[in-house]
Amino acid sequence: MSTQTVNVTMSGSRKRRIKDKLASVSVTAGGILVLVALLLIFFYLLYVVKPIFDSATITRKAEITLPVQGQTALLGIDDQNQIGYRFSREGQLDFFALDSGSGFPVGQLIKHDAVAGQVTSVTTTSLGKRQVVYGFADGTAQVVQPDFVVTYPNDKRVTEAVLKYPLGNEPIVLDERGRAITHLAYEATSALAVFAATTADGETLLTARVGEENFLSGEVEWTTKRYALPPLPGTVEQVLLTPDLRYLLARSGKLLSVFDIRDLDNIRLSSAIQINAAGGNVTQVALLSGASSLLVANDNGVISQWFEVLKDGTRQFTHIREFQASGPVRELAVEHSRKGFIALSAENHVDLFHATGETRLLSEVIGQGSIDSLVLSPRNNSLLVEFGNQFQFFHVKNEHPEVTWSALWQQVWYEGYPGPQYVWQSTSASDDFEAKLSLVPLAFGTLKAAAYAMLFAVPIALAGAIFAGYFMSPGMRKVVKPTVEIMAALPTVILGFLAGLWLAPMIEQHLPGIFLLLVALPLSMLLAAFVWHHLPRRIKESVPEGWQALMLVPVLVLIGYLCLTVSPILEGWFMGGNARGFITNTLGMRFDQRNSLVIGIAMGFAVIPTIFSIAEDAVFSVPKHLTQGSLALGATPWQTLSRVVILTASPGIFSAVMMGLGRAVGETMIVLMATGNTPIMDMSIFQGLRTLAANIAVEMPESEVGSSHYRVLFLAAFVLFVFTFIFNSVAEFVRQRLRDKYSSM
Repeated sequence: MSTQTVNVTMSGSRKRRIKDKLASVSVTAGGILVLVALLLIFFYLLYVVKPIFDSATITRKAEITLPVQGQTALLGIDDQNQIGYRFSREGQLDFFALDSGSGFPVGQLIKHDAVAGQVTSVTTTSLGKRQVVYGFADGTAQVVQPDFVVTYPNDKRVTEAVLKYPLGNEPIVLDERGRAITHLAYEATSALAVFAATTADGETLLTARVGEENFLSGEVEWTTKRYALPPLPGTVEQVLLTPDLRYLLARSGKLLSVFDIRDLDNIRLSSAIQINAAGGNVTQVALLSGASSLLVANDNGVISQWFEVLKDGTRQFTHIREFQASGPVRELAVEHSRKGFIALSAENHVDLFHATGETRLLSEVIGQGSIDSLVLSPRNNSLLVEFGNQFQFFHVKNEHPEVTWSALWQQVWYEGYPGPQYVWQSTSASDDFEAKLSLVPLAFGTLKAAAYAMLFAVPIALAGAIFAGYFMSPGMRKVVKPTVEIMAALPTVILGFLAGLWLAPMIEQHLPGIFLLLVALPLSMLLAAFVWHHLPRRIKESVPEGWQALMLVPVLVLIGYLCLTVSPILEGWFMGGNARGFITNTLGMRFDQRNSLVIGIAMGFAVIPTIFSIAEDAVFSVPKHLTQGSLALGATPWQTLSRVVILTASPGIFSAVMMGLGRAVGETMIVLMATGNTPIMDMSIFQGLRTLAANIAVEMPESEVGSSHYRVLFLAAFVLFVFTFIFNSVAEFVRQRLRDKYSSM
């Protein structure tokens, strides 16, 4: 060999080593980057999700001393958390600044005489209306309302505090006999204002001011009507009206009387219930935000929640759950737009609860001295507390109280529901909506969709893979395998489109024929195999080895056509000509056109190429000497397949199934377009579902960034990530065990 040839050979080897090294480094770097990307996704999801599990905190922001007089009737905070106000029981209204940005110096007091006359009672409306009603010794009442006018002179924000009289400056006569008003309740809508008043001698009166628009002037003209109430048992201690003016609630000690006032001309006692906790006496009753729930505080620290539940065809107030405060409850402060509330107990102990989550979020002792009154801000993020002439202003960090472990993963009894349920309903048109953020229906829908898809795909894909890898001729395999693999490139949005607009109506129209197909196709294949087996030898030998499967194609097409053709006949014979009505009325099962059967077929077609390709490669890669040795020892082809080929290829086959399962779990577009996206928990094949992936795709564009809804959607993505991680980890573990067990074959 010449020196030149040796140099060329060494140069070629050096280049090859460099290329091998570069390839090795590139592959390693790519793998590391993939792992880094997965870890970054994992930690980013945790970063977004973490705030929903942070504990609530309370921090003092300001302390203000003011020369106020009299007993407090109501504390309040404006919408911007800049101005506080205080109504006294004597009719004095004081405004004071909580923040220098409010337009006047901190600590400055602006006083208004809210009412004139001897005050005998005072009450407030539901949260958000910011109205106060004073009852007087002469049987009259007056409604007042603080308001805030914001102006920008010289581009500087200035807030002016004013007092309004929603029903006019003149007091309204509630009792024509002039008796003193001892207890009072008031609520109003745009055209109706209702007063419920208890007089000094124990009689309860209902006064309604009805507004009608004058068609000439366009002004609202008010007329006053008075109604009699049935006598109440005992001495009335508290009166409440629901904001929708459906019920009047009157508490006499431990007894709550519920009056239906929807028809003012026919007021009736709906129910009378004992509302005290075991071993306790009622100290206060309050309506939770939205006024669907009633909070009952007791002197033993127990706070119970009640709301209407449908029982025996009627809605009745029912005891739902209890909360334990740190001591005897003196006062309740309810959040304005959420289902949370604060309980003030002895020794200035403040407990923050959330009703839906059934949790105590915070428990602290605040301030020095005895607390006279407290209130939460409209934004639920500030707390104003009064200690005599001193006011303390606190910042409350409690951004996601409705998201708790029990609310996410356990059954919750929501307002108006007949019992505890798993419910996902993240939004509503109502501001006082009770968020229902259970991930259980979404996780259930994800697994249900994957299960039906795998039930459809696994038998077809594995049978096809085994036949293609072991029995099929090389010429036919070159056509079939690429064709099936090309199916994987079909966009899932196309499959979802076809499933929703073509497959779902077709299945509904030919439902008996579809179920007949499930039986007829396997039987027709067995019958065709039996006929083929008994055909003369010369006919069977005329078909090339490995091409016999083509003989089944016309048989299956014919059977499918016949099944769909006879479907209307079967529907007429057995289902009265209405398959959907038969399922709904006779079988008692709900039928949705876009249901789990459609999902199983459509998503099964999307999963088949993945399972087929990996399983076929595993079967085809079984060493030929193993199969040839088995055949040489006298085993039949089927014995060789079941005892040699499948066992040797089992790691790859199992990996194929698990890869298909992971693909089904993470599918988005098909389940988004081919189901009704109803988050229900029912294994019925005729009902729809909603998956984690589809829910994220539907609701993420509409969620407010940083809100509880937004972060729970990221939590759903994290749960989906965990699902796929678990499936892949189990698949790899089982694959390694199978590989170790059968690698010696």
